[in-house]
Amino acid sequence: QVTSFQGVAVRSLCTSNPHEHPEHGRLVYKGNLAKAVLGVRFFSYSTSIFNLFMMPYIMLKTGIGFESLFIQAAFYGLIGFFTFVTPVTLHVLTKGYVIRLYYKDEMDTYTAITYNAILAEKATVFHQKDVKIPDITKMFTTFYAKTKSMLVNPTLFPNPQDYNHLMGYDKSFYFNLEEEKETGERK
Repeated sequence: QVTSFQGVAVRSLCTSNPHEHPEHGRLVYKGNLAKAVLGVRFFSYSTSIFNLFMMPYIMLKTGIGFESLFIQAAFYGLIGFFTFVTPVTLHVLTKGYVIRLYYKDEMDTYTAITYNAILAEKATVFHQKDVKIPDITKMFTTFYAKTKSMLVNPTLFPNPQDYNHLMGYDKSFYFNLEEEKETGERK
């Protein structure tokens, strides 16, 4: 590959596919909300930390105090709620959002990259046979991989066959009429 850089020809000797990751495999999915999820969680964490450090200072300097123990407990409880519950809730809601999904053909394994509690990338490796589709559609879950909920947007898969294989839609459908009769008679 030859490109021009300020009038000088530059040759790139990159032999690997830019969508390949040596240890994870081929990139089959990239979430478009990864930066937004990271930004919202970082903002929530930073405001909580700021709140923890500033509240004692504000209380001492302004002299805000309540004579009633009940009002003090309610005030500190409200501050604590927004300081601790908001980041925890955001983590619970977004912990399964898949940033990138890689696939290794030879082993039929997927590697899902998500954010953990300290905003570092976490890799979860699973086989296609470990994928379970929830019986009832859930708000923040597309599928389960080894009991861990994962959220992907099916329209962001560049190749629809990759999504079909992930979800097991490419498997042949086998319907046994005898089993259906037996289960219907048991009910």
